[in-house]
Amino acid sequence: MRKTAIVRDERYLDHQPGMWHPESPERLKAIYSMLNGRDMERTFVDLPARQATRDELLRIHSARYVDTILATAGKGSRSLDPDTAVSEGSCEAALLAAGGLCEAISAVISGEMDNAFALVRPPGHHAEHNRAMGFCLFNNLAVGARHAQTSHGIQRVLVVDWDLHHGNGTQHSFEEDHTVLYFSTHQYPYYPGTGASEEIGRGSGEGFTVNVPLSAGKGDREYAAVFNRVLKPIALEFDPELILVSAGFDIHENDPLGGMRVTSQGFASLTRTIMDIADACCAGRVVMTLEGGYDLEGLSNSVKAVIRELAGVSDPLTEPALTHSEEAVVERIVTTAARVHGRFWKGLTRTG
Repeated sequence: MRKTAIVRDERYLDHQPGMWHPESPERLKAIYSMLNGRDMERTFVDLPARQATRDELLRIHSARYVDTILATAGKGSRSLDPDTAVSEGSCEAALLAAGGLCEAISAVISGEMDNAFALVRPPGHHAEHNRAMGFCLFNNLAVGARHAQTSHGIQRVLVVDWDLHHGNGTQHSFEEDHTVLYFSTHQYPYYPGTGASEEIGRGSGEGFTVNVPLSAGKGDREYAAVFNRVLKPIALEFDPELILVSAGFDIHENDPLGGMRVTSQGFASLTRTIMDIADACCAGRVVMTLEGGYDLEGLSNSVKAVIRELAGVSDPLTEPALTHSEEAVVERIVTTAARVHGRFWKGLTRTG
């Protein structure tokens, strides 16, 4: 059994973007209720959250933007973009979301914990350098990656983003940086409209952005194959010292915003692949942070499956074979990835 840390805090519920907003406090209420179940006893250790510091935020965001969010603290509801709003408690929740993830990262790098899952809100991967976007205020994962590098001397960070939507903010944070490898699977074309295969990074970061856009309808088997045939060979060659995951559960088969067909067992399988990479490269150091996921039952069941996998208490997984049509689809995806990225990653050219 592994030592798995969980970051949770009731103050995350104080972010109130609107009565009918899909990114509601009910999401964490469902997850926190699941964590209190008897079948989750002794599966994880609670890790207290803290607020991110201004300096930590400024590693990713502009001073003007940070001040804009800080100025909303304790004030009434306000829209920041068509999808993103703040309320009286949103600023504190956002500071705790970024800081809570930093605490989880510190605990894992120090060896106090083997891995961790920051169950926070608001989510972060759409937040840009100078603006809120797509339900996100601060880019929690990007802040966490820079925290790992600046405060702990980590040199190479692998970021895996399996959310339904492309993490535009995370990509833009690191697209000129060869020390952070960003890998994203996402429904495409879909919000926010970024994440084409040909977006591969720029300058010294060329080749270190790997986008795998997927059409709607992909399920457990296709996702597992993409992670094993595209992510795994690239990741092993990159040889990260830490793996961070933008864990969005809106690719669940019942999610109201998505068109994918992943089940809770599928999320466990993706987690297993990531842990295999971590075991091979970085002593199992994996830290996840919550992004999307809007079907409450699917969300809580899938988070449970991921935590049990992280903790090493899950049942053995079976990987059903792809059907003939699924194999053809996956082969096209792998071929495209090899065409775009084969000159950067030798291991990828040997797949498929």
